[in-house]
Amino acid sequence: MATVPRSPAAALQGSRCSGCSVAVYPADDVCPRCGGPTDPAALDGAGTLWTWTVQRYAPKSPPYQVPPGGFEPFAVGYVELAEGVRVAAVLEVDDLDAIRIGMPLRVTAADGVPRARPTITREEVLS
Repeated sequence: MATVPRSPAAALQGSRCSGCSVAVYPADDVCPRCGGPTDPAALDGAGTLWTWTVQRYAPKSPPYQVPPGGFEPFAVGYVELAEGVRVAAVLEVDDLDAIRIGMPLRVTAADGVPRARPTITREEVLS
């Protein structure tokens, strides 16, 4: 399946089965459910957090290279999209302690792992 190269602003490029309509990410030529052929499909990116974890320790080096500012803990999780697809993404949040299952997120394509940002602010949740 030929796919268009992704840019950070691009939609998530998945695929949808022409037989059973299941959506997948990343795109694949074959449906994981029925084995039928798939067609390219842009996924909306809106979803909710299904599960997550926080990486609190720097990976071993090499191949990891410490960034100029040093290692900072970060969260990764699975976001369940409206299409039923669960996408692994880095969670770009201001407060790691504010992460909750079910929080609304928007997933966007990025170089490497997709990124997910909350669609509402912490202040909106607390009010």
